Amino acid sequence: MADTFNYRIDHHGSLVRPAELLAARAKGDPEGLRAAEADAVRDVVALQRKVRSTVVTDGGFLHEDFRGSVFDAVSGFRRAQGESVDGFPRWVAETLPKAERNLAADSATRLADLTWIAPKVSLPSPAYLAATTFTPELAGSGGPSSARELGEALAEIISAEIGLLVSRGVRLIQLDNPLLLAHTATEPAALGALSFEDALAVEALAVRLDDRPEGVRVGVCPGWKAPASVDRTRAERLYVEVPADRWILPYDQGTEAEADLLRALPEDRDACLGVVDATVPGLESIDAVMARIDAAAGIKELEDMAISPSRGFADLVLRPLLSVEEQRLKLVLVETLARYCWGNEF
Repeated sequence: MADTFNYRIDHHGSLVRPAELLAARAKGDPEGLRAAEADAVRDVVALQRKVRSTVVTDGGFLHEDFRGSVFDAVSGFRRAQGESVDGFPRWVAETLPKAERNLAADSATRLADLTWIAPKVSLPSPAYLAATTFTPELAGSGGPSSARELGEALAEIISAEIGLLVSRGVRLIQLDNPLLLAHTATEPAALGALSFEDALAVEALAVRLDDRPEGVRVGVCPGWKAPASVDRTRAERLYVEVPADRWILPYDQGTEAEADLLRALPEDRDACLGVVDATVPGLESIDAVMARIDAAAGIKELEDMAISPSRGFADLVLRPLLSVEEQRLKLVLVETLARYCWGNEF
């Protein structure tokens, strides 16, 4: 699938917020926050150019966490006490969701004005949101009757947003579902309110795009860590039933399970391998990472692959995984590795 595939040096879209932006968010002044966000986005675009990334995002700076593009623009959700199954602040669906405005298209248009590289947009997947926000106790009092119903309503909203983003010139869209890989384990874990079957059906509804201009990729990140062992049949089913162009897969630990996830990927799908660990500050050995990439090239054509860090650096604004400087060094390392793989041909 290497027609105009030039998004070799990728990242998940979530970057560490600068201190000035955190301070503006803490003050609670909306006008001051908007100004700080604009400054921070401009600076982070410059950072991405300096590290020669082939994708540009707004760093997720406009939201509290990677789900914010939906929670900030869609009615029907309420912040609740406690945490969801994967440790993020808990939200619940009180009614079927309704989009009050576009999720990311306007911010992507503003981002495009800052860079000649077509912007990348990351969104939470509908199956992930349904799995983590459906509450059975609310079903009898106006809430969604099932997690599947909630997921399908969210899929309709996100599918419409994908179409709008493509019409605005966005060429790379990533849906994040940190729970999906748990379903591909040889002993699959039950995480959230959706079954594997329902999760596949919901994700498939969202990523289908009738008119895909050349060079457009709709990708899915199914998780940030491979299970201990992979059921190849379940992994193959994931890839076949969810018609995403690009799969963003963990590949930073050198495990057989990571290789099995890649082996299960159909030939006609792109792979972006998370070869650099975004959770630890130490830099990986280039030789060690290149050995893993060489092994991947024995499984899938290198021309149909990209590389990135293993996950976002700050999927929750107040819980960054690294410092700003440590993040920069990791991004530089990804760029260096990409040049070992593809030279200057991006």
